[in-house]
Amino acid sequence: MAETLAALRSLMASYSPTLDALVVPSEDYHQSEYVSARDKRREFVSGFTGSAGLALITKNEARLWTDGRYFLQATQQLSDQWKLMRIGEDPSVDAWMSDNLPREAAIGVDPWCVSVDTAQRWERAFAKRQQKLVQTSTNLVDEVWKNRPPSEINPVVVHPLEFSGRTVAVKLKDLRERLANEKARGIIITALDEVAWLYNIRGSDVSYCPVVHAFAIVTLNSAFLYVDKRKVSSKVSSSMQENGIEVREYGAVSSDVALLASNQLGQDTGVNSDGNGVCESETCEAEENYNDLVWVDPASCSYALFSKLDANKVLLQQSPLALAKALKMQEIYGASGYFLEGEGTSKRRPETMKLTEVTVSDKLEGFRASKEHFRGLSFSTISSVGPNAAIIHYSPEAETCAELDPDSIYLFDSGAQYLDGTTDITRTVHFGKPSAHEKACYTAVLKGHIALGNARFPNGTNGHALDILARIPLWRYGLDYRHGTGHGIGSYLNVHEGPHLISFRPQARNVPLQVSMTVTDEPGYYEDGSFGIRLENVLVIKEGDTKFNFGDKGYLSFEHITWAPYQIKLIDLSLLTPKEIEWMNTYHSKCCEILAPYMEKDEMDWLKKATEPVSA
Repeated sequence: MAETLAALRSLMASYSPTLDALVVPSEDYHQSEYVSARDKRREFVSGFTGSAGLALITKNEARLWTDGRYFLQATQQLSDQWKLMRIGEDPSVDAWMSDNLPREAAIGVDPWCVSVDTAQRWERAFAKRQQKLVQTSTNLVDEVWKNRPPSEINPVVVHPLEFSGRTVAVKLKDLRERLANEKARGIIITALDEVAWLYNIRGSDVSYCPVVHAFAIVTLNSAFLYVDKRKVSSKVSSSMQENGIEVREYGAVSSDVALLASNQLGQDTGVNSDGNGVCESETCEAEENYNDLVWVDPASCSYALFSKLDANKVLLQQSPLALAKALKMQEIYGASGYFLEGEGTSKRRPETMKLTEVTVSDKLEGFRASKEHFRGLSFSTISSVGPNAAIIHYSPEAETCAELDPDSIYLFDSGAQYLDGTTDITRTVHFGKPSAHEKACYTAVLKGHIALGNARFPNGTNGHALDILARIPLWRYGLDYRHGTGHGIGSYLNVHEGPHLISFRPQARNVPLQVSMTVTDEPGYYEDGSFGIRLENVLVIKEGDTKFNFGDKGYLSFEHITWAPYQIKLIDLSLLTPKEIEWMNTYHSKCCEILAPYMEKDEMDWLKKATEPVSA
């Protein structure tokens, strides 16, 4: 390791201009999170094998930045010549370089291994002390890495339509429509999984990732794949040709990006779109004059390729393929994902709407808005995935919200205002395979929810006395929640309405519960950084049907007026008593009966399956 650092410092000193520091990122030419053996340059220079990190070598120091997942590992793997910089605790790498390197320092980096976003952020940090980012003409690490693993010639394979779900022609057509809409005449695709998805190809160039080291460029009337041609069989070549895609050598992407910048790429190739384009040949030239931007994803495009473009004519925006590719999971969030523990197998055409905490919330609002007397939401919808669900009053924002994840719990708490009433409901679901711990926690919450909803109690009882009923099943595990268990609800008024409530808080003692009050039943459990669970129904207090009437007080009970199934997949039925199972089966039967008149056939099929009787 000492020899490696000495060799790199020698190259830094002889470089023109002399380099005060050298940055060695973890990423490859495609800004991949996971890279092939020959691209593990940061690991080679530092000895740290974690997947995330950045090495900085100065004339007399060596520092490595990594995140909390790897603090312990890095401490164990770094030699005493290296200093660990903890992301989130120590200064960021750009701030440290700006503050600690000399004024007008030259900081070298291989521009192929750093993204546009990152390079521009560093340049902004360097500006205040006139420091400069130097794009090295070669990778200095490669020059000192004597036993660097060779390039592997792994074959490219065509991914069958049976599994890809959409043809290359359809994908190219959709992509070109996006280009036209954004007034772009071309896009440079650098992320390995996006290239593989767009052209329906797979490979084995990166361990555990079925991708090919390749770039793609798509214009309004041409398409290119840049790959080591030794990997391309005649079958793959034919597939590319059928879809109007020209295969070029991997290294040709650099000169072709320069041609793309001057609008000369593809003009003499003779390759046409074969119907995959958005314009006919007679109008393509006019279209390309109108659409003058080149689309680049700043998070995945290397600074090397970006530097060959006219910065004033670049559309720096997330690749349109990122979302299109992710929509393969759409069907997981339908009936198959709701009922089965695993991924859905249906191959229905993907929806175009991105499934995030916000878009799902918006969809739910749309359903409500279509109903009679709708006047708006009754509160900001709590739509939360995984760790966000552990934040009791989480409110997603479009810019920062999470996407739905089939491996994570999804909690939604929502309600609306109607002229004839106010609603509030919470359900928690899982579209993949919940863990045994998640199921146990969900079941404990459900048991508390059932216990409170089934309570009978004398007149004069307040909500403070009942709150414990919802907590006892959780307390048995040493679990609890930090909010009240129930609140009153107005009628086209406030969703939180007093003066009564069901809670451990002292004010819950102030007012006894009475016939015709509405109140919610919403126990929960929240595990910070992992998941959250809450189940909420609206109840109406009514006279209780009891065999006796001790003290002539009269007894009260609750009637559920919220009808939505609980997700059986999240329940550990072995933890329910026969009475609890009987109650749930009765509740589900009534759900089916009450909701059936409002269901279309496919919805009714779902409802019948969701409300099937169960047994322990």
